Amino acid sequence: MSRKPKLKRFKENVSSKYQIYNSIFMTLPFDGISNTGVLLPLFSEICEKGYELDKNPSQIVRKFFERYVEQDKTEEEKINLLFRFIQYIERQVVLFDAVEDAAFPIVNNMDGRGTLRNIKEEAQEKHKIEALKTYLKRFKIRPVLTAHPTQFYPGQVLGIITDLAEAIEKDDLLTIKKLLAQLGKTPFFKKEKPTPYDEAVSLIWYLENVFYHSAGKIYNYIQQNIFKDEELDNQVIDLGFWPGGDRDGNPFVTTEITLKVAERLRSTILLNYYRDIRTLKRRLTFEGVEKRLASLERMLYDNVYLLKEEGMLSLVEFEAELKAIRAIIVSDHQSLFRAEIDDLINKVKLFGYHFAMLDIRQDSRVHQGVFENIVDTMKNRGEALFSIDYVNSSEEEKIEVLTNIDKTVQSAYFENEITNSTISSIYAMKKIQDRNGERGSNRYIISNNQSALHVMEAFTMLRLCDWKQPDVDVSPLFETVPDLQAAQDVMRTLYSNEAYAAHLKRRGNKQYIMLGFSDGTKDGGYLMANWSIFKAKEELTTISREYGIKVIFFDGRGGPPARGGGKTHQFYASLGNTVEDEEIQLTVQGQTISSNFGTLESCQYNLEQLLSSGISNEIFSDATAEFSDTDKKTMEALASISYDTYVAFKKHPCFLTYLERMSTLKYYAKTNIGSRPSKRSKSKEFNFSDLRAIPFVGSWSQLKQNVPGFYGVGTALEYMEKSGKFEAVEDLYKNSSFFRTLLENSMMSLTKSFFKLTAYMKDNEEFGEFWSIIFEEFNRTKRMLLKLTGYESLMENEQAGKASIHAREKIVLPLLTIQQYALRKIQELQKDPEANKDELKIYEKMVTRSLFGNINASRNSA
Repeated sequence: MSRKPKLKRFKENVSSKYQIYNSIFMTLPFDGISNTGVLLPLFSEICEKGYELDKNPSQIVRKFFERYVEQDKTEEEKINLLFRFIQYIERQVVLFDAVEDAAFPIVNNMDGRGTLRNIKEEAQEKHKIEALKTYLKRFKIRPVLTAHPTQFYPGQVLGIITDLAEAIEKDDLLTIKKLLAQLGKTPFFKKEKPTPYDEAVSLIWYLENVFYHSAGKIYNYIQQNIFKDEELDNQVIDLGFWPGGDRDGNPFVTTEITLKVAERLRSTILLNYYRDIRTLKRRLTFEGVEKRLASLERMLYDNVYLLKEEGMLSLVEFEAELKAIRAIIVSDHQSLFRAEIDDLINKVKLFGYHFAMLDIRQDSRVHQGVFENIVDTMKNRGEALFSIDYVNSSEEEKIEVLTNIDKTVQSAYFENEITNSTISSIYAMKKIQDRNGERGSNRYIISNNQSALHVMEAFTMLRLCDWKQPDVDVSPLFETVPDLQAAQDVMRTLYSNEAYAAHLKRRGNKQYIMLGFSDGTKDGGYLMANWSIFKAKEELTTISREYGIKVIFFDGRGGPPARGGGKTHQFYASLGNTVEDEEIQLTVQGQTISSNFGTLESCQYNLEQLLSSGISNEIFSDATAEFSDTDKKTMEALASISYDTYVAFKKHPCFLTYLERMSTLKYYAKTNIGSRPSKRSKSKEFNFSDLRAIPFVGSWSQLKQNVPGFYGVGTALEYMEKSGKFEAVEDLYKNSSFFRTLLENSMMSLTKSFFKLTAYMKDNEEFGEFWSIIFEEFNRTKRMLLKLTGYESLMENEQAGKASIHAREKIVLPLLTIQQYALRKIQELQKDPEANKDELKIYEKMVTRSLFGNINASRNSA
């Protein structure tokens, strides 16, 4: 029997099931207003028809009240009904998530293209199994979980989603009904901001319940089916972790929290090992192994539950004991249950005693102030670090003296709070390594890195903390377009520095470089940001190879994986041989964690897709450059035009005021979904440089305008068309999978846009022209992309993904209508000097509450 098309599988297993379970959900009386579930579908219908007739959100809400709500209802009762709608819609999104999660292995072919089984079979067919094995001995992927504020589900809701997906998979109607009722009564809104530790605990849930099992299963497959009896001495999958270590812009991350998070990671992985050993004990009941397993079980129990350190084996000893047990099973017991003991040994290889690698990150501007304070303080103590006037010296002079420094400082020396915490964070890394192993915390990331001096100051701080030969990788993060353009010269200076070169040699001649985390797209627009990153990768690969350094790129969510979502693995499979591919590392944040890695099946599938993208690029590609000289010129022209267009757009006098007054930007700070402040400075003045990328991107998403994913693309393509150069663009599209993937992700941003929601703004005296500029670029981009691809509609080649987007957009349309209605009310009240302040607060609360459902429905909006 032939397999049904993906779209048909989606409709049967997601769309249809959602309709059935939603109809049950809508009848459950979980709140004080019994007819909410009856009225919401009517409101949804009014919204859809209203926008078809070009009505604005205020007109749509009024029409609904006139038609379906008794006229004797008070204004307070009407407002309460809108709040109830928001609550229902939030839970409808959760229900859709659960249905889609349950159907994941049916809708997606778990053995199809991009999976390990497919890769192995292709390698066999092309006689490249040995090449595949050689590559897997050195290749790794590292998804790095970050706690940026785009995921708001409390832990209890995550649990309900998991249970609901399982019940839906089994068609267990009674359990589904109970869980839907539980969902209706479970609060979503967080009254208090989470601490960085709270965020860490939330993400460790995914490590404990999902990644531990999925990554282990993948490693088992590689070992058993590709390497067989030959032991693989490479983790292949590492996990990275930022909550508790990311200090950039987050004053709430303290040394105490960093150490507490590291300890939680350790205790959680030991708990998982303890559970596995208890399971193994039920099978390995043989002479010679039973008592040894019982001893390991007691050791882990004492450590995890009784906090006893005595008798705890080192990681090397623990792994050796497991291997000794396996040897007895093989020699004395006919290898009975060997696969089960191998599974645990493989997990210990993957996760050690650290579970995930905790990165420390801080901004170079903070480092600069810290380092100057260190110099002044040590001078005042009579222990001057340098003979030169450091602050007033040139960069070359500073680097020269930093190269030869040989002193030690303690955090207690410094009264300045930031200096004290920066120094103590480095000492914390040493403690974590002593307890969790070197992989527990071995990377220091410098965000907003603009010069070699920024790297050298961070490197010097490590050495000043009684760490003459630090077991730490110093990683610059190049974010903005100018920083990316300067990256090659920065690294040349570092590679030429005697002390830094010696450090790299000790670290295996590997240099980690992070690119484009938060400000790339915000700074330079979609095409230029991604093109600048690609060019920087090529240049950094060239310079690194020249110095015999293996460069490893770490992509932020603002880089190639692209804000606005998209097929991440396609980027990595399209890089060609001019970009180093030793490892694939990228941040995964917010609702993207739950959407891509929230279940065992989706986690396994997406990890395998990442693995296969690197393998495909290395093993199965033609080993040519991704761009010919001609295509590179075309790409350069498109990026430059797009950049100029986007920069002009940013400079429009309405740009900031439009975001401030017409979007939900300022409400992100009130959502309590992240520990980090929503702005970089405490200034009340609103300026672009203070804007964090997530509220910036998220605000466009809430407006359903998605500017960061398309603005400038249409103008660039149209320019080439009018200049008679469109054929060159068509050649680029045909030749470059990188360019095709860029445009496919842009099409996704366009698909998620809905300008009828805010069409009323075109008549606004102050912002009408600005709204029209955005809408014109949207239409221009859509027209040009359809012309270039030959599609009749957006995302024509990704019908199931398109159907998922449309289903989610349909669910949240009433919520967005309420949001815009509330924003318009706020604007009216703010103009009225005699307005009721309590009424204003109610509508502001309505806007804040309306953010969550849309954030989660978008899944990858940030």
